[in-house]
Amino acid sequence: MKKRGIRFSQLMIIFMAVAFILAGCSGGGDNSASGGNSAETPKENSGNTGTNQAESAESQLFELGKEPLEFTLYGNYDWYTMPKWGADETTAWVKENKKVNITEIPNGGNTVQKLNTMIASGDLPDVIWGERGADVERLREAGLLVPLDDYIEKYPNLKKWLDPKAMNMLRSPDGKLYQFPNWYTNRPNGNAGWVVNKKIYKELGSPKLETTDDLYNYLKLVKEKYPDVIPLETDLASEGHGLDQIYSAFKENNLSFPRYFAVPNGDKMTSIYKDEPFRESVVYAAKLFREKLMTQDAMTQTRDQVQEKLMNGRVAVYTSSNPTLYAMQAHAALTQNDPDAGYFMIWPIHKEGLDKNKIYPGTYNMLGWNAAVITTSAKNPEAIFAFLDWWTGPEGMTLQMWGVEGEFWEGREADGITPKFTEKYTLEKEKLADYQAKMDPLMWVGNTVYVDDIKGKFEATLPESERNWSTYWQYEITWKTQGDATEFINLFPLPDTEEGITFQSGKDIWQKARAQALYAKTDEEALAILDKAHEDTMAIGFEKLLDYYTQRWHENLKMIQGN
Repeated sequence: MKKRGIRFSQLMIIFMAVAFILAGCSGGGDNSASGGNSAETPKENSGNTGTNQAESAESQLFELGKEPLEFTLYGNYDWYTMPKWGADETTAWVKENKKVNITEIPNGGNTVQKLNTMIASGDLPDVIWGERGADVERLREAGLLVPLDDYIEKYPNLKKWLDPKAMNMLRSPDGKLYQFPNWYTNRPNGNAGWVVNKKIYKELGSPKLETTDDLYNYLKLVKEKYPDVIPLETDLASEGHGLDQIYSAFKENNLSFPRYFAVPNGDKMTSIYKDEPFRESVVYAAKLFREKLMTQDAMTQTRDQVQEKLMNGRVAVYTSSNPTLYAMQAHAALTQNDPDAGYFMIWPIHKEGLDKNKIYPGTYNMLGWNAAVITTSAKNPEAIFAFLDWWTGPEGMTLQMWGVEGEFWEGREADGITPKFTEKYTLEKEKLADYQAKMDPLMWVGNTVYVDDIKGKFEATLPESERNWSTYWQYEITWKTQGDATEFINLFPLPDTEEGITFQSGKDIWQKARAQALYAKTDEEALAILDKAHEDTMAIGFEKLLDYYTQRWHENLKMIQGN
């Protein structure tokens, strides 16, 4: 999601030389990133009309497939591993037909150390993919990122599909855009929520499962009747999965979530450790854990282990920020052998007395999940942008979601962008679910609106039994129950500032406290851990960071309102 390169002034000289040597290689890019805007050359050297200038600019577009494009990509998440490019049918097709080859720079499971090492050495990957925020800004301030503004004007897809308001919110303080967003949108989306094992639920009499009390009683029943089944699966609790969804059950209109260790209270941001709904959720989660109603390896398990349990039907209830990805695969596999097996989703769990329609187990924002940035190490940043723009467009997204033409789709509708789906789309649901899960790590610049529109239009024509499991529940529940948290984006401070240093120390306290609280032997112990965490964060200057959050939050609100 962000990173490296050499100094901007050095690159400017290099790119200017390349621009003169390789005619037509660049054009329309930011001057400092690509050695001058070659689109201006015809205007300066001749009396071309506006039409001729447009034709000249068009001829300078980088055309995928005309010449080879190779670049490196670094995923800035400890858990991320990129599938080998060209090893599957889809990326092999792209490699052959578009002449694009992408090589991963491994993160070694320690992104903080790896990123710092790459920055210090100046040996940066061409593209960095990960969280928006502080890392992007420190790289931008160091002159290590390529601005994308001119490229957006030259290539069609991001400009078409990204809401202008979202684009403005992505801009850095210098007014330029450096981040290519992933799963950006202009409407509710998201997959967070609660999944239930259908067969177990029916065998237990299909009891009411709406409130936190209902959930507790149901999990106790599962433990009693099915000793080999995990009552509640949280996914990677060390990253907040499951625990965040439990927190959402105790608070209406919960949009900020714990990533800032702060919550809005009136017009200010305040410590999460003093937020009563959060404290209730921690006590509740600890109770589930010590009574063995929750997976006992919540803090240590891997995604493969989670998936294995789901695929074997050994989970009664599953909740995370993205449960549909794995539950979809498991549902398809289980129902193939037993039509009564599989999983379904329920309306989000809520504490008794709260409005169930104001409970958000997950949030979305117009900017999506994360972003890709192009570093100044890239030899041809415009070509990389051209690929990302194509990858986020109709052709690229069709490949990522439904594969190469001939299996799940054949030809396109009259609009030129909608694939015509074949019978295999519905007849081989397990295979399609498996395909999409395997492609997920390559979806760096997902186009939410395009994918959702295509899926929704087609799925609406099918009987319920033939619909894609994930798409069905997105329309029925998850998209209706995600909160719009756009106002809380971009609050992270730069890491080398006083606030940034406080944030990192606060993060260390947070991670330790959250794990300790889950293992608490009593309610009182869990609350004492939160109180201690609050004291420790305030002792490192957290109040100043809260003021910083508040200021950035209100700046977002003004931007959203168009002020």
